[in-house]
Amino acid sequence: MEKDYFVPFDAYGEDRFEEKRSKFTSRLWRVETPDEAVAKIKEMRETHWDAAHNCWAYILREGNIMRYSDDGEPQGTAGMPILDVLRHENLVNVCCVVTRYFGGILLGTGGLVRAYTQGAQIAVQAAGVMQMSMFSVVLIACPYNLYEIVQHLLPDFDCAVEETDYGADVTLTCSLPAGGEEALNRALADTTAGQVYAEVVETKFMGRRIK
Repeated sequence: MEKDYFVPFDAYGEDRFEEKRSKFTSRLWRVETPDEAVAKIKEMRETHWDAAHNCWAYILREGNIMRYSDDGEPQGTAGMPILDVLRHENLVNVCCVVTRYFGGILLGTGGLVRAYTQGAQIAVQAAGVMQMSMFSVVLIACPYNLYEIVQHLLPDFDCAVEETDYGADVTLTCSLPAGGEEALNRALADTTAGQVYAEVVETKFMGRRIK
């Protein structure tokens, strides 16, 4: 089974702060490909062409790609600190750009590292973090007289009802953590005298917010 991974919860997050008159704006996106990440970076460079620096980092799950740039700041003071924050949060499929408008006061190497670290941190906070885990999608068809019994059983197996169809029987489309189907079916069989079972129709990654 594929491992869980973490992505930005919102497709976009933004925040800003000021440090010794330099103005920093941090932006973070959920992206799927290198082209998407590069397009966001290019957009920021073109939109904020008058900024002193547009420093960035991105990480992609496919191919385990990591890229970053100091964009003219002293080497190692901007792009790498941004990347380090993304890695610390275990984020993938993420692109972060921190734009700096220089305020006339030098921050020094340590000050720059702290500023760009803060920039990435507040961007992550603005977007949130979502854990992607493998789930099974199942169909459960049950007679109306067993519907309430089945409903009460499902939460014990972290099984969430996504859709309900009221036909000849009640058909529930549910999702639960992959690997939990056998235990759910044993409980359904015991509770309904073998009349109701869960049929797996697909497995896929699904997300839930953790930050």
